[in-house]
Amino acid sequence: MVISELFAITAKEKASDLHLVVGSLPFLRIDGELNEIKGQKVLTKKDMEQIADGLLTEEQKNKFLKYKELDIGVNDGDGSRFRINLHFEKGNIGIVARLISNKMPTMEEMDMPKIMYELLKLKQGFILVTGPTSCGKSTALAAMINHINENQKCNIITLEDPIEYIFKPKQSLVIQRQLESDMVSFSEGLKHALRQDPNVIMVGEMRDLETIATAITLAETGHLVFATLHTYSASQTIDRIIDIFPPHQQTQIRMQLSITLAAVISQRLVPKIDGGRIAVREILLNTPAISNLIRENKVAQIKTVIETSAREGMISLDRNFEKLYKNKIIAKEVAQAQMENPEILEKFRIL
Repeated sequence: MVISELFAITAKEKASDLHLVVGSLPFLRIDGELNEIKGQKVLTKKDMEQIADGLLTEEQKNKFLKYKELDIGVNDGDGSRFRINLHFEKGNIGIVARLISNKMPTMEEMDMPKIMYELLKLKQGFILVTGPTSCGKSTALAAMINHINENQKCNIITLEDPIEYIFKPKQSLVIQRQLESDMVSFSEGLKHALRQDPNVIMVGEMRDLETIATAITLAETGHLVFATLHTYSASQTIDRIIDIFPPHQQTQIRMQLSITLAAVISQRLVPKIDGGRIAVREILLNTPAISNLIRENKVAQIKTVIETSAREGMISLDRNFEKLYKNKIIAKEVAQAQMENPEILEKFRIL
């Protein structure tokens, strides 16, 4: 089985992911749903070994066999790029390939709210994009970084695993560093970024205490820092950051976060009525009221402030779901399945 053919089908069908498992047909995830690729044969152990052999260098093969997991970036030759995870399941090789569009995403295409454009003008601060797996965090970050690249003269450094979207320097200088090939770890990459004269730093994922602590410090020392976390809401994001630190450091981190945090954008991708998917976002801005709640460890009250701060550009997930439902963009059951208070929609008779 030739992997390039499967990559071509993935790109043609505009799927987000390609799943390859021994004993199964290849699957594509299209608009959030898994679909078999018709006309293909069931994958064998030998098929998967040949596919992996064609994707990996000798060094990567040795690492994969040692750690049983590996993430790589691959160009398929037709202009498409894939972020690939190789793993073992039941002693066999398994592969999940995420399609990275060769077209750079834009803020306009992603229907980013106006407040996001203002946030990107900041000279320093901490902007977090959060959400579950496959919610478009990387795409949202890429759109923001590209907007800065097109409109400001900055030195932008990205730390990624692996590099996904390839930025072409426009107004800005863009330096993209990949885990292992260009740096030992995210935390080490961040530490040394200070000596590379950055204006903007993007961290693909904050995975540990040291990375989070360094990112906060960089935002505190006059840099605009972007990062992602796997959390479901803005308030949970604040809790997650603080809770990762030992108790004796949490008061200090609350103080630092109350000063450096600029915004948390928490998003989900949900199916639209007419096909495709749309991002539903919760936006938290670090106003004096929010800063005070973080500092005083009253994070539970953040939801209330978001609900009552629409004029300042904030919006809760529930209100965004309600808006999309009222505008007949998403179905009622889709919205209610992910809302914190689904009963809100019962007063509407739209769909």
